[in-house]
Amino acid sequence: MTFYKQIYTSPLGEMSLVADETGLVGVWFLKQKYFERGLEENLLLAENEVLKETKNLLDCYFNGDCPDFSSLVLAPVGTDFQQRVWAYLQTIPYGATVTYGQIAKELDVRSAQAVGGAVGKNPFSIIVPCHRVLGSQGQLTGYAGGLDKKIWLLEHEGVELSEKALDK
Repeated sequence: MTFYKQIYTSPLGEMSLVADETGLVGVWFLKQKYFERGLEENLLLAENEVLKETKNLLDCYFNGDCPDFSSLVLAPVGTDFQQRVWAYLQTIPYGATVTYGQIAKELDVRSAQAVGGAVGKNPFSIIVPCHRVLGSQGQLTGYAGGLDKKIWLLEHEGVELSEKALDK
């Protein structure tokens, strides 16, 4: 299988966008944790329609609009549990936050830590908004792209972060 890759320059730095013929495979900040996991081979530096649409939606997002990322066909590689968590993340509205514990409760999972593990492996930075997930007391916790990016994204969406949340 061939994967198409483009580098997208965002206000937060360069991002790698990868797609196949059918859908988006991943969006990562360069050098983030789990960067292009499992895609070391067959990466062609070329654009296709999926990548073109992804870049347009990211442009809208960074320009302060609230684009509808649901128009993108996602082709994530992950366990059934990870897929359930990632599907839940897509339901978190722009400018809203939830906790790992809330997700665990909604998905009837006993462990907020297991949810956190799945959230951390989300291959779609911004598109599947894992930056909208906070710790149990509303504190900022890990973000594969770095907490500075998480703070920027939340503030970009108008989320009021408390001093407690910012007290890393």
